[in-house]
Parts: sequence; structure tokens; C-alpha cells
Amino acid sequence: MAESAGFPLAEPGLWIERLGDRTFPAGRPALFLDRDGTINVDTGYPDDPAAMVLRDGIAPVIEAANQRGIPVAVVTNQSGIARGYFGWDAFARVNGRVLDLLGEQNAFVDMVFACGYHEAGAGALAIADHPMRKPNPGMLLEAGRRLGLDLERSLIVGDKPADMEAGRRAGLARGWLVDGEGATIGGLSVSPLRDAVDAEDLLTAIRSL
Repeated sequence: MAESAGFPLAEPGLWIERLGDRTFPAGRPALFLDRDGTINVDTGYPDDPAAMVLRDGIAPVIEAANQRGIPVAVVTNQSGIARGYFGWDAFARVNGRVLDLLGEQNAFVDMVFACGYHEAGAGALAIADHPMRKPNPGMLLEAGRRLGLDLERSLIVGDKPADMEAGRRAGLARGWLVDGEGATIGGLSVSPLRDAVDAEDLLTAIRSL
């Protein structure tokens, strides 16, 4: 992948990027967030930075974690990479725009994990059920190793059941499902994130960490 030169790729289909200079003591919980459909409005295989719009209410959630000294990690599946819809260069531009939009609202991400593997891909990216692709927990576990996290106390926010399942498999106890329903998945308690009342519940959980 010639266009991957200069990008923080741990392997051809795995982006791992540390942002900023904040440091965290070992044993802190983290706030994990999916990106498309959770942080930004999902445009379907997003490749245009100009089309990025934040979802209402998500920046204050990230800001609350920042204020509490909680690491914030984005964990996103990007099968459009494997499918050839766009490359890591387009991902970098789109992701940069999302981070800029968050920064304008005083909300900052500490790590970005993106998995570009998918069984419908080609070449080295055509891997089915890659351990880093949600619902597998690989991205969360890798964040745990790199940041010395307490995963059981960590929280995950996503818009798909696969996000919640990744949290469950990583040993998290609580998750919030955008536009979803409350449920219990194994040891993971899932709360809905549909309105201001739900958002306040999430903010309260973050502030209690």
C-alpha cells in the first residue's frame, strides 16, 4: 500500500495513533467511542471531510472525560479500506476533520484505532473475523495494553450491537447504544443514548469514574 507511507499503521489494516501529550496513571478507566454514527453523523463509507458533522451532544461527553482525566479512545471499523472505496489517505483527512470539529468544542481524543480488515476486501486486507475488527475486542484490548487501563471500569459508546459486543468481550461493564434500547449482554449493561436524559446519564457515569 504505497499510500500508507507516513501513516501510523501497526500493520496494513490497522491504524493506531496517539494524540496529544496527556499522560495517564496506570489503572484508569477509558471512554471508548465508535466514530461513524456515534461521534459524527454516518454518511456511509465517509471519504469527504467537508461532509463531516458531529452528532448533537457528543462533544460534551468527550469533554467531560477530558476534565476527569479519563483517556478517550476512538475504536472504528473501516471496511471501506478493505473494499477499496477509499484509502488511508482519505481516512486521515476525514478523521482529522472530525477531530478538528471536536477540538472546536473543547473535546479531545487521546488515541484512534481503526481496523481496515474485512472478508470482502482484497489482498492483505481480505481477512474474515480479524481480531481487531469489532465485535472482536482487539482494539479495546490493545488500548488497554498501551494505556494501562482498567477495562472493567471503562465505558463504551457506539451505534451498533457490534460495539457493545466488543465491549463485553473486552470485559467492560457498561455501554451506551446510540438510538438503541437498554439491555444486558452477558456482563455488559447497555443503556440507550437517544435524548438529553440519556446523555445526562452517560455524563453522570463519566463524572463518577
